[in-house]
Amino acid sequence: MPDPVETTTPDGVDYGWVMQMTFVLTILIGAPIVALLSLNVELPTWGSRAEFAIRVGAVIWLVVSISVFLYAKRAQR
Repeated sequence: MPDPVETTTPDGVDYGWVMQMTFVLTILIGAPIVALLSLNVELPTWGSRAEFAIRVGAVIWLVVSISVFLYAKRAQR
């Protein structure tokens, strides 16, 4: 049997898991938040709707990604 080409010894945070969870949680948490916040804002064109979703979604993504990373870092101990 040939030797394995690569082996890994995971030390530290699993960044793949962090990225996957950030993606899923941003959609699950972010979509309702963007929808609720958009109710109080006048968005007459598709461009303004997209710009609003991107601006609010970016803040949500940042908060979620930092939270997931800190959770992974703490759970690692």
